[in-house]
Amino acid sequence: MSTDNKVYDICCIGHITHDKVVTPQHEVYMPGGTAFYFSHAVRQMPVSYKLITALAQEQIAYADGLQQIGIELTALPSQHTVYFENSYAENSDHRTQRVLQKADAFTVADVAGTHARFYHLGPLLADDIDAAIFKELSAKGTLSLDAQGLLREVVNMEVKAIDWADKATLLPYVHILKANEYEVAVLTGTDDIQEGAKILAQMGVKEVVITLGTQGSIIYADGEFHTIPVYRPEAFKDATGCGDTYMAGYLYKRATGAGIEDAGHFASAMAGLKAGISGAFKGTEQALLQFMGR
Repeated sequence: MSTDNKVYDICCIGHITHDKVVTPQHEVYMPGGTAFYFSHAVRQMPVSYKLITALAQEQIAYADGLQQIGIELTALPSQHTVYFENSYAENSDHRTQRVLQKADAFTVADVAGTHARFYHLGPLLADDIDAAIFKELSAKGTLSLDAQGLLREVVNMEVKAIDWADKATLLPYVHILKANEYEVAVLTGTDDIQEGAKILAQMGVKEVVITLGTQGSIIYADGEFHTIPVYRPEAFKDATGCGDTYMAGYLYKRATGAGIEDAGHFASAMAGLKAGISGAFKGTEQALLQFMGR
């Protein structure tokens, strides 16, 4: 374990992936995963940031590319890089996935030497992150979690939805939880989004962020619901990474003192601009404010 004496505003822990993205319009290969999309988005904002990722030597160029644009990172060695195939129908809210390779899991030793005010966990699969990491990081800063990977099991390369076995013991360590409506239903057993948010709060989550695709998002905190509208691009191109971009915007604003409502609007706008391009977010804060009509 190496120790980094710097205290970052935000640190993300997640695998960079090798992605194949298929839509009715095109088929492309690109790096991806929470680690990739979150990093590209948050690097545009005036906060100190570090990424902890893991990938095989064959794809080390993905990490090198992030470093070349100024992102501080630790790239841990892994036997394989996570390899996702994402296929979208005409309705961009619906995606099918296959996993052709899996990477080594993150351990406490991988993260213990890095200090940050906010930590964002971006697991892609249920066994990506050692459970002990939750307690370790929540004791040092505000812990944020994207639930999607913990609800994915790979069976014969197909991604199957599962419940998170450790949710009762680990959610109390999570301050900010991001999930979509389907993930909320799996975690809580109810299709009622507001009821699901309340159940997650009862399990210990302080801020429940529920993204609803083209229907916007809602955030539940301190017994209050915040309804956040969607910000639509002029033309839709690619939904991959929109949730990660949303969380980059949300955590940036929360880390710099913004309230939940303002953070939600900013996050939604970032996701909207991202949906209008292929690949990762490339905008600036000024461009976002213009996009929001301010």
